Amino acid sequence: MKLPTMRAQIPVFLFLLLLTGLACKSVKNSIAYSSETLKILPLSQNSFIHVSYLQTDSFGKVACNGLVYMNGNEAVVVDTPVDAEVSEELIRWISETQQKTITAVVANHFHDDCVGGLEAFHQKGIPSYGNELTLELAQKEGNQVPQNAFSETLEMKVGDGKIIHQFVGEGHTRDNIVSYVPEDQLLFGGCLVKEVDASKGYLGDANVNEWSRTAVKVKKAFPDAKIVIPGHGQHGGTELLDYTAQLFKEP
Repeated sequence: MKLPTMRAQIPVFLFLLLLTGLACKSVKNSIAYSSETLKILPLSQNSFIHVSYLQTDSFGKVACNGLVYMNGNEAVVVDTPVDAEVSEELIRWISETQQKTITAVVANHFHDDCVGGLEAFHQKGIPSYGNELTLELAQKEGNQVPQNAFSETLEMKVGDGKIIHQFVGEGHTRDNIVSYVPEDQLLFGGCLVKEVDASKGYLGDANVNEWSRTAVKVKKAFPDAKIVIPGHGQHGGTELLDYTAQLFKEP
């Protein structure tokens, strides 16, 4: 009598497994918000990539990744969209559509694809943060400057969760940090991290001698990371850190 019962349960199990797989695929590939200037892609219930577009002389129109992490009624943004107008679009989506209070915006480094929309956040009374060197370099470059500085590590409470911002070493710039969400085992590497098969990209402010070593140190600093987001291109796993380390490895 037990054997027919087990057989009867198998199709049900397969059906539930299929539903689970479809649900995971839906979260991974769906779009939470889309316009001509901004896309928001869910990675989990609380973590999202925001994508805006920067027009450059050397590389044309470039898609730039940032991070939104929400927990409870709060949200933190890592890297602004490329300008104030698109940043206001992102702020509206978080505050009105998601009904979250943005408690902070954090710059990964001093370039425009990280700080170009800071003024929109400042006008809303949202405090901004960056590595102390980011403030110095942004001011020298004539870019928008974060309001608050930290030196090595900044841990922010977000609802019942947290996000950790840390300077691990030089690479794309002298000031680039990474941000880690323990809840989702998610690492936002910004432009320090390359998508698989990417070129070396813009090197005007880079430390190419340290870049590979920094990528290795990031992987060691966050051994539990499962999701890795580059500054540009497709997210993946820790293979992005391995690829970046190999790309800039000295011959």
